[in-house]
Amino acid sequence: MKRVTGLIWILLVSFSISFSANAERVYEKQEPPRELTAEQATLAASNYKKYCSLCHGDDREGHKNDHAPSLRSKSLFESGVPHSILRPMSYGRHGTAMGGYLDEVGGPMTLDETWDLTYWLFWQSGAQRVKLSENPVNGDIVKGETIYQQNCTTCHGENGEGVTAPALFNPSFLAHNKDEFIRYAIEKGREDTPMRGFSDKLSETDIDNLTAFIRSKASDAKITKVPLKEIPSPDQYVINPQGEDPNFKLDQGKYVSSKDLHAAMQAKKRMVLIDTRVTSVWQRAHLAGSVPFPYYSDIEKRVGEMPKDVLIVGYCSCPRAAAEYVMDKFNQAGYANTAVLYEGIFGWMNLGYPVVRAEGLESFEETPQGH
Repeated sequence: MKRVTGLIWILLVSFSISFSANAERVYEKQEPPRELTAEQATLAASNYKKYCSLCHGDDREGHKNDHAPSLRSKSLFESGVPHSILRPMSYGRHGTAMGGYLDEVGGPMTLDETWDLTYWLFWQSGAQRVKLSENPVNGDIVKGETIYQQNCTTCHGENGEGVTAPALFNPSFLAHNKDEFIRYAIEKGREDTPMRGFSDKLSETDIDNLTAFIRSKASDAKITKVPLKEIPSPDQYVINPQGEDPNFKLDQGKYVSSKDLHAAMQAKKRMVLIDTRVTSVWQRAHLAGSVPFPYYSDIEKRVGEMPKDVLIVGYCSCPRAAAEYVMDKFNQAGYANTAVLYEGIFGWMNLGYPVVRAEGLESFEETPQGH
């Protein structure tokens, strides 16, 4: 009987240790952010539809284009409001398809509008905020790398570049988010997405190790403020106005390759290049001679600026969604002579073709990450 009792005791202790090793942390709740007025909420909803739904989805479900993350996950808004949402919305993720939407970097929204959209997303999620520590998460980086390679590479990439999930080694991601935010995402996961919580698979120590490894990829590079360039006027839209028209063989009747477009630019062919990304990223890097024509433009009003007798080539970074959206609008408005850069600007750059860059960019931006 004593032997049986002792065996039960050992089993109970073992279970207790195992449970403790994988138990989730208890987080203190904090007060919710301010509520929006009816007018602020209406404008925020309109701004979401205009600027965000193309990639994040009409219902904030994510992954509509360019693997843009879900914006309705409670765990995201529990831990990320305001700054982990506000900062990428305002300043973008350099080296990814996410541009900055704050007016001071060339985006379309004021600071008040970005704050209101952040809080609108929070209230839509139904989340309750938790308090996260500002302290670093300490862990064994070498062990964390092994855990990363075993569990994270399929979605986030072997080098954290992002495959079907966000780029975790992106410098602006690491600069904008504290350790506990990263740890919380690993522990809790992201509801309604393929990102599962790892609290039932990894011990607290291993989650710390993984967090420390991801943090170790942070760069000392600073995100510089780019002096804004003057937007080209309509009389500057056509490049090489005295040149011949290009004679592209378009794939599927609408796609031009980077190789063919570069050759046409080198040969001084006449055309219009439009950058359909948010204007802030055009300010940082763009194809020479291109005109910022963001996908959220009032296209019906702006199409009249463009000549109909010149080929219009649109490009974006996702790599084609925004450009196709804009070109479809042009086609509906009677512009038949259009094309879309198939690889997008990141593909263009990865192939070694040149772009015009803003002055003062840090070195980490020289090689684009993401798609």
